[in-house]
Amino acid sequence: MKASYLLILAGMMACQPSKTSKTSMNPENSFGYDYDLLKNDPTTVLLKQGDQQVLVVGKYQARVMTSSSQGDEGFSYGWINHELIKSGKLGPHMNAFGGEERFWLGPEGGQFSVYFKPGDPFTFEHWQTPEIIDTETYPLVKSDKQKSLWNKDFEITNYSGTKFKVSLDREVALLNQAEAENLLQVSLDGISWVGYQTDNVLKNTGQDWSKSTGVLSIWLLGMMKASDQNTVLIPYQKGQEAAINSAYFGQIPADRLIKKEGMLYFKADANSRGKLGIPPKALVPLAASYDAANRILTILQFDYQGEQEYVNSMWEIQENPYQGDALNAYNDGKNDTGTQMGKFYELESSSPAVALGHGQSLRHVQRTFHLEGSEEQLDQVCQKLLGIKLEDLPWK
Repeated sequence: MKASYLLILAGMMACQPSKTSKTSMNPENSFGYDYDLLKNDPTTVLLKQGDQQVLVVGKYQARVMTSSSQGDEGFSYGWINHELIKSGKLGPHMNAFGGEERFWLGPEGGQFSVYFKPGDPFTFEHWQTPEIIDTETYPLVKSDKQKSLWNKDFEITNYSGTKFKVSLDREVALLNQAEAENLLQVSLDGISWVGYQTDNVLKNTGQDWSKSTGVLSIWLLGMMKASDQNTVLIPYQKGQEAAINSAYFGQIPADRLIKKEGMLYFKADANSRGKLGIPPKALVPLAASYDAANRILTILQFDYQGEQEYVNSMWEIQENPYQGDALNAYNDGKNDTGTQMGKFYELESSSPAVALGHGQSLRHVQRTFHLEGSEEQLDQVCQKLLGIKLEDLPWK
């Protein structure tokens, strides 16, 4: 009887999510630390199911600031600029508050940019994030423990002088295990994980849009904590290596970017500024990263219906303004002014370029998953999703 009981108990324990040791973790990397920083803001919403938590703040444009798979003591997956938030001050260009998924608008550069004033040169000195996606508060419509809905009406003008009048609905929702396993097509038993989805709908409430004068796109960007053992993993269509843009801020050095058998390996240590762009013809609508130091596998999914036109965000007057990227990855580092925003990297996805008529809407859905466990457990997920082994990653 006793032996049978112990066997049953051992089996039950094997099915429980593995807990990451907290003894060596910097307290500032915990979810509880970030929640204490933001919980007193009246626009803060905490989504929660068991130990899975997602923190959303309306003051920061209803962005997902961070999440945890292991409660308050768990690792806080989003990079948050503690110093800037504590200061209460605003700066030029962009207020890098952080957050693991924020709502932005495209395009960033070019004749239809909403980040440069008409006639200004495309340099960092003149780059300015619009207030609507930088400092304005998004009102909460409704929320419960599983999801929150936010809405914002606004107007914005692009580099060519085209004016847009729009309404945004943004829903952030926790995913349950059945939903997550169905989306990932993997078992999550025995793994600590959290997953959430944002459903973003941009409605044209003004004049009809025309591609000859510019359109807006939904752009979702996630700031995650960088580490020296962190690798961004982006699958791409084989034979389309030449279509991948790795020269946004100068060519990414060969020792930081490897293209091999349909997979991009991009070092995400926040020590060298660089950006990747994946156009639709090279796209697999999936991205991931693996932080070997903390045994965290992050997975990004987004809806893609085969669209081929995306806004171009290159900082130049463009010959082809709709031959842009559907997926991006960014590693922070010193910019051309010698300063740096922070120790983070980004995974980003965009909606296609659509000329909306009055009353028409554009929708973009993105899902983010963070998984923690043993390297063996995460390796099984990585092999099934990406077809690669963690032991083969270049930076571990």
